[in-house]
Amino acid sequence: MPSFQPISFDNFFNVIDGKLTSTETTRRSVNPSTLKNNPDVPLSTIEDVDKAVQAAKKAAESWAQVSWEDRKKAVEGFASALEAQIDDFAALITREQGKPFPRAQLEMRTGVEWIREFCQLSLLETVIEDNSTRRISTRYTPLGVVAAIIPWNYPVHPLACGKIAPALLTGNVMILKPSPFTPYSNLKLAELGLQFFPPGVLQALSGDDRLGPWMTEHPDIDKIAFTGSIETGKKVMESCSKTLKRVTLELGGNDPAIVCADVDPAAIPTITGIAFDNAGQICCGIKRLYVHESVYDTVVATLLAVLPHLKLGDGFADGAFIPPLTNVQQFERVRELLSEVERTGLKLIAGSTKPTPGAGKYTGYFVAPTVIDNPPEDSKIVAEEQFGPVIPIIKWTDEEDVIKRANNTRYGLGASVWTQDIAQAERMASKLQAGTVWINSHAELGASYPFGGHKNSGLGVEWGIEGMKSYCNIQTKLVRSSPWDGKS
Repeated sequence: MPSFQPISFDNFFNVIDGKLTSTETTRRSVNPSTLKNNPDVPLSTIEDVDKAVQAAKKAAESWAQVSWEDRKKAVEGFASALEAQIDDFAALITREQGKPFPRAQLEMRTGVEWIREFCQLSLLETVIEDNSTRRISTRYTPLGVVAAIIPWNYPVHPLACGKIAPALLTGNVMILKPSPFTPYSNLKLAELGLQFFPPGVLQALSGDDRLGPWMTEHPDIDKIAFTGSIETGKKVMESCSKTLKRVTLELGGNDPAIVCADVDPAAIPTITGIAFDNAGQICCGIKRLYVHESVYDTVVATLLAVLPHLKLGDGFADGAFIPPLTNVQQFERVRELLSEVERTGLKLIAGSTKPTPGAGKYTGYFVAPTVIDNPPEDSKIVAEEQFGPVIPIIKWTDEEDVIKRANNTRYGLGASVWTQDIAQAERMASKLQAGTVWINSHAELGASYPFGGHKNSGLGVEWGIEGMKSYCNIQTKLVRSSPWDGKS
């Protein structure tokens, strides 16, 4: 393991041009479990953005000239250093984002694994034609300066690690822009990176809601890699169009999971856990559960038996599985969605339309896991992405009908089919309109294969070889052995 110095988690700084920098004004977020203040972080100004971009532009020229093998060694060293402080980072994630400490540890371990998996990928030159007259080939060249806009639900992995490694390996430099709700771990990622990358290669800026637009509008940033909501993604794309920036958008989802009549009963606890993991704050989590009418009662009974084991609580409490919602805005959004459930008289089979007592005022942003029984397709709880521990469970009978209902949405991030009949699953999966379709799985992601959305759920892909290509320009090279006569 390369030598490095462990970093401290007491104070938090911007990382600009190889230095830790502070700002005249600071801000902070709150621990969503306790509502206690987290530490102060910088409140970046437009001048800080300009300094970071200037440093990135300078670094991009030299970093692009570093060999792939040497860039790979630097990224691998960064992964090893991250691995050595997994528990420190995990505790930080729990304090800023809320997820249970064991789940935060898993986020960190998987992030390290993915960084190493990215290092096993490469973008080779492709020879299209090679004869006595001419040789035609294509290769991939870095875009330059990339700004990564990271959301708050998975601040380290896959939403930071999954951008940092592909961008840096392909010869780009990166400025991390964390969510104002979860700035801490991203700042520390860049701080740790100072020991492995030249100044300006990996930077981070903390700020408020002004920071994102400053980056998307900046003429010297070459690409925005954005993960977030559809509404914000549209604004990002509009802003990037003014300077013809490259842009990757990984946006929201309203993923259907279709449970067939012959489903393996052992799958139901897994489906339940996926639906409520991270309090439902997963872009490609299960958001709509379609269950064949012949097993509907059995599935509901099993789900209800599993729910008491999914303990709601503080991320550091023993056995906690469902955390609070990460911020007050999301808490209020889910609360309004539950109020709509109550106003329209929909039937609950678990949970409540009211937050847990004192939630959002005296205690954290806790919402009990809630299940809605067979709501209509046009109800908000079905038509909109909940992004909370609330899920509708809906009956189906006819295969073609359930496929139509699953596809009847502006979203198209993920979908799944659960059955022991793989031929049926393949048939259904081929008709689902989603960027990723799982069979007897859901939200299972990997560094080696691409992930992106159809319809309004995104533009372009992250991860895998195709994701790496999104950080590059493609260049065609044609070499003739003698001057061309203009004819053949």
